Amino acid sequence: MNSNKTSVKSVPFKELMAVSPVQSSNPNLDVIIDEQISLEKYCIILIDKLLKLPQTQFLNFINHQLDQIKSPLDWLDSFDLLIAENEKLFTDNGMLFKYNKLYNLIEKKRDLLQCPVIKPIKPTVAKRYINAESEDRYFSFYEIKKQLVTLEDDNERILLLTKEKHEYKQANIEFLNQKLPLFDKQCCKEIEQIYEMQTIKSSIDKLKPATTINPSTLTKLQFNCNVNQFVDIFYQLTREIIIDGKPIIDGNINDVAAIIVNSFVDKDGKEISIQSVKTILQPSREDKRPNTHKKIDINKFL
Repeated sequence: MNSNKTSVKSVPFKELMAVSPVQSSNPNLDVIIDEQISLEKYCIILIDKLLKLPQTQFLNFINHQLDQIKSPLDWLDSFDLLIAENEKLFTDNGMLFKYNKLYNLIEKKRDLLQCPVIKPIKPTVAKRYINAESEDRYFSFYEIKKQLVTLEDDNERILLLTKEKHEYKQANIEFLNQKLPLFDKQCCKEIEQIYEMQTIKSSIDKLKPATTINPSTLTKLQFNCNVNQFVDIFYQLTREIIIDGKPIIDGNINDVAAIIVNSFVDKDGKEISIQSVKTILQPSREDKRPNTHKKIDINKFL
């Protein structure tokens, strides 16, 4: 991406998490800078990494960065802004599909980060299972392990472990159980194990014969009208055509927009911008939807 480096628009980051080539333990997921770290250089390397990294690794890349950051939400907001400011680079490189993928992952990750994590209530566990205590809570990896079993997927487990690890690092520890490993070290090892198991499972799955349809391998359908005409069809189905007091399709703008960009390409066979789709779906943006004589009236077909 050397020719595009001067085109990268920098945005503020409170934390610049980067390592030198010698320090890197995971070249695929680390942000590597072999010179003095600066905001401009950090933003350039991040965009370069995203353009080169397979989209199947995007979630692992984001999790890897958040695992090292003290304020994951702040970093994620800056990361989101960086991608939005550099949308043209993805478009010019024919990688709008990567841009849309990142946008969806960031939205889901932000929702997870904003969900409250259930903390242990003091005291409900034997003293021997408590790694450390602060003024207002205790840290017990024994209890965290029990919570992990109740969570549905690895992403939720990694999020819980990461939040607990950072709370431990920021806490004023008043008691430390010398007979147990450090709480944050146990969290880190558990996260590493989850990543390792994901890699092994992925390798095993690739060797298995396909028994079900994988949505990611399906070819997107092409529509042969203008983008605003096509998206307006979904607007009618979710906003204007009501049956028994409910719209024909019941869903929020984010979900409907994601379905459209992940399932269709425009009349020229090109990817669709999720921002454009969301704008057309906004009730207040009537100016972006087709005029009456160009509107595809769904009522005529019902």
